[in-house]
Amino acid sequence: MDDEPKVRVLTVLTTTDAEDKARDLAGGAVRARVAACAQITGPVTSVYRWEGDIETAREWQVLFKTTAARYAALEAWLHAAHDYDTPEIIATPVVRGSAAYLEWVERETAE
Repeated sequence: MDDEPKVRVLTVLTTTDAEDKARDLAGGAVRARVAACAQITGPVTSVYRWEGDIETAREWQVLFKTTAARYAALEAWLHAAHDYDTPEIIATPVVRGSAAYLEWVERETAE
């Protein structure tokens, strides 16, 4: 018998270059029901390679809570709403959590 929990909830990270853009992404995803919640952190300093150069940028992180079932919809929504050519979209499974909170995420992202 498999006693490992099935992944039902994900956290999904993206970044953007302005606080107002982060707020728009967070609010828009929650309104569209592709995320139950979004938390904004920033500013953060990102260092990355882009088109052969090392870049440093001030960004805001947005951490969304969604379900595995709604991930594709959230990713599609982010690609449409984001102004970056290649937005960071990274999903991490939530393998444990408060049952009540995880159920809330599922309710709030139901189609």
